[in-house]
Amino acid sequence: MRRTTLLSGLATAALLATAATAPTAAAAAPGVSGDAFTRAVAQLKAHSGAGLAADGQSFTLRQIATDADGTEHVRLNRYSDGLPVLGGDVVVHLGKGNVWRGASQSMAAAPQRAPKAKLSQAAASRIALAASTATGRTVSGAQLVHDADQAGTTLAYEVVVGGTYADGTPSELHVLVDASTGTIRDSWEGVVREGTGNTYHSGSVSVGSVLSGGTYQLNDPNRGSGKTYDLNGGTSGTGTLVTSTSNVFGDGTLANRQTTAADAAYGAATTWDYYKNVHGRNGIRNDGVAAYSRVHYSTNYVNAFWSDSCFCMTYGDGDLSQGWEPLTSLDIAGHEMSHGVTSNTAGLRYSGESGGLNEATSDIFGTLVEFYANNPKDPGDYQIGVEVKTNGVPLRYMDKPSKDGRSADCWSSSLGRLDVHYSSGPANHFFYLLAVGSGSSAYGNSPTCNGSTVTGIGNAKAGAIWYRALTTYMTSRTTYAGARTATLSAAKDLYGTGSVEYNTVAAAWSAVSVN
Repeated sequence: MRRTTLLSGLATAALLATAATAPTAAAAAPGVSGDAFTRAVAQLKAHSGAGLAADGQSFTLRQIATDADGTEHVRLNRYSDGLPVLGGDVVVHLGKGNVWRGASQSMAAAPQRAPKAKLSQAAASRIALAASTATGRTVSGAQLVHDADQAGTTLAYEVVVGGTYADGTPSELHVLVDASTGTIRDSWEGVVREGTGNTYHSGSVSVGSVLSGGTYQLNDPNRGSGKTYDLNGGTSGTGTLVTSTSNVFGDGTLANRQTTAADAAYGAATTWDYYKNVHGRNGIRNDGVAAYSRVHYSTNYVNAFWSDSCFCMTYGDGDLSQGWEPLTSLDIAGHEMSHGVTSNTAGLRYSGESGGLNEATSDIFGTLVEFYANNPKDPGDYQIGVEVKTNGVPLRYMDKPSKDGRSADCWSSSLGRLDVHYSSGPANHFFYLLAVGSGSSAYGNSPTCNGSTVTGIGNAKAGAIWYRALTTYMTSRTTYAGARTATLSAAKDLYGTGSVEYNTVAAAWSAVSVN
């Protein structure tokens, strides 16, 4: 199992259509190319066989995404005999020049011409209401639909049951009632409601949650369904999914086991958002799938680690008797999950100089995640893990790495023989100089190895350069010299040869003796 450790040794989902008949394409997606919609439907019916081309099938436009090479991905809502087909949505892929490249669809078969519903709309509404009496909600709407699943399609009433939660959040519970039998086929909440996490390190924050069976799961539906589990002192498996009856997780103290779980969930969400919103990366593997988190690993475990084999993040509780608090701070979360990003891009081997660059990459992005969060309880800094030490001494410093007594400030030919957490020093130092600059600042006092003066270009540009270098130019055995070349190539791509940014990259590497 490959795993990398830190230490050495209220969003709203789109509701389903409520009209009884199919709306026009323009109404479904104003301002989007009707021509692409027309071409997509024509190609779909020409290539999909009897199912989607059958009589009574119609489509409306939901969204179009266009790649740089002109490929269009046209997302369609589907109707049969004017009724919405739930689970019948389809994405048509058209190459440049309207070339058919296939379709992605939930359920391909056309709904059979259903007999007239045996159950009246009023009866369906009463059934749905009876199923929701525990919440005190009232029926606010109903429509007849085709419900498509793996077993086929069934005529059903989609009944919307309105109301509010105790904290004032609105509820739109959708209940599917079989139009023939009156049984409830499915139900889901139309409003995706975030929970409250009272964390240990970051204060009260929003965390993703899902209501299931009357309890809220610490499961983030907006970020790849990232779940958080309590290992309860175990060292294997997933443990128990963290749940709450009130949608509040933790109370900010270590006496409550869910407090560190809230930290972990917040760290996972913030790391996801940083990569998504800053670099356009959709999750650690860029595939929209979230890693899961595990807290309360072992007993007095003073570490945290990322594991490729389980695609998961694990946190120890620390050991207060030795001055270690839970290792669930925001920069540690960003650090560890960035190991997953490195593994799925450059794959920097975890030894020698490439191992030091691997660790530095996680320190860099962990720091940038912390700055991105802009959380007043945990403001951004260039000190790794300072929040988890009761004495306030960080694990590593980026302005002058040697302040920890082990890390190197400058490159030398013997650097690769150090533990990777300490051979990361020159890359961390480089990044600090690139972002902040040399000399004294609000974040530290950074010397240079060649006596030069470096003026920083800021976190945003420095982070963009390192991310592009990692994902485009670095490989598994990249050395420090190779990292210089990679970041200069990235700076050239982003800002141009001879730009201030390009020249600062060169100057910052020279300032840590990488020439």
